Amino acid sequence: MTVAHRQNRMQDELAFVLHSHPYRETSLLLDVFSRQHGRLAVVARGARRPHSALRGVLMSFQPVSLSWFGKGEVRTLHSAEWQGGQPYLQGTALMCGFYLNELLINLLARDDAHIPLFDYYRAALYRLAHETDHAASLRCFEKHLLQELGYALELAKEAGGGQPVQAELDYRYVVEHGAVRESGISGEQAGFPVSGKTLLAMAADDYSDPLTAQQSKQLMRTLLNHQLDGKVLHTRELIKDLQKL
Repeated sequence: MTVAHRQNRMQDELAFVLHSHPYRETSLLLDVFSRQHGRLAVVARGARRPHSALRGVLMSFQPVSLSWFGKGEVRTLHSAEWQGGQPYLQGTALMCGFYLNELLINLLARDDAHIPLFDYYRAALYRLAHETDHAASLRCFEKHLLQELGYALELAKEAGGGQPVQAELDYRYVVEHGAVRESGISGEQAGFPVSGKTLLAMAADDYSDPLTAQQSKQLMRTLLNHQLDGKVLHTRELIKDLQKL
């Protein structure tokens, strides 16, 4: 390894592989989410060779310790070690995990660290593996993702005056504005209809009520679509068809 490579080397960074695809004859191009350096592209040379030690390590939804070098758009992997502690996702939980990965790939800029979001992503994977209410796990993660992107949802207070949201009232949630009472909405502020009870439950990450579960799913989809700006999430469509999450 050259002096320049050593100077631009990152050692033992905790990360998750979000996506991988073949690169040249024997390598893999990885989209990884690292705790300290955010999302970045890394090439794993020789990882597709039959006897490569990397073949059983570079798996999605499993924490790995990565070392890489280089400072360009694509880094080069030096080593990878599986860290364990995360059960393998199966069935619907696996599809939900792919959905989380697709959100991160589409919404996170490269080389921009999001340490709290990384920790919450790891916790979300653990929840998906251990809990049966996958929809609640998705809503919690979606809310924290928007918050980390700088679009924190004001769920407990009304837009404008900052009055507390009242559970018994009906509201419309206007993108980039907040919750407006149904009676005070204007034509240019159509918004998404949602009950005050749902808004307060979402603020507390409580999705146990069926109406809250339904309205929160639709509201988060509206807000995420705004951030995605026309991008289609293929896993979302597949999950919708399978489980109506």
